[in-house]
Amino acid sequence: MTLQPSDEFNVDCYVDADFAGLYNIESDQDPICVKSRTGYLITFMGCPLLWRSKIQSLIALSTMEAEYIALSMSMRELIPIREIIKEIKSTVFREDNFDPRLSSHAKTFIPTSKVYEDNEACLKFATMPKMSPRTKHIALPYHFFRSKVEEMEVNVIGIGTLNQLADQFTKGLPEPKFETDRKRLMGW
Repeated sequence: MTLQPSDEFNVDCYVDADFAGLYNIESDQDPICVKSRTGYLITFMGCPLLWRSKIQSLIALSTMEAEYIALSMSMRELIPIREIIKEIKSTVFREDNFDPRLSSHAKTFIPTSKVYEDNEACLKFATMPKMSPRTKHIALPYHFFRSKVEEMEVNVIGIGTLNQLADQFTKGLPEPKFETDRKRLMGW
C-alpha cells in the first residue's frame, strides 16, 4: 500500500451492499444465497483504516433494506473510531502536552464524518426525521446511528456508483473499475 495522508483529521466511510447477490448463481435452495453482502471502507486522513466484506445475518427484503443494514453495520465501526480519535485528542492536545506545531488541527480536530452511500432510498431513510411504518422491522435493530446523524457528527451523502470505493467489497467488478478502485485504495 502507498499511503498519502491528507492534512485533515477526517474519518470517512464508503458503504455498499449487494442485495441477494448469490441468488440464481449458486443453489436456489441454499438460504445463504438470498442473503445480501455488506462492504465498507473507513478512511482516516484519506488513508484506508478498516474495511470489511461480510454476509448480512438478516435476509433483506429490498435493495434499500440491504443498503440500510450495511449502513448500520458500518456505523458500528465508524462511531467508536470517532470516539477513540476524540480520546486521543483530549490526551495529546492537553495544555501540558500541547505542541504549537499542531495548532492548525486543534480547533477542527475531527470534522463531521462523510458516509458515502449510493442508494437514494437508503439516503432518504437514514436522514428523514421519523420512522416509516413500512420499514419498522429493520428500524429497531439498525436505527441506532440516527442520533449521530441528527447531531451532525455523521453526514450520510450520495455518491455515484463509479466513485463508490466499497463496491469492490460486495461483488466482482469489471477489470477497469477494479483497477481504478484499487489505485484509489492502495495507491498503485
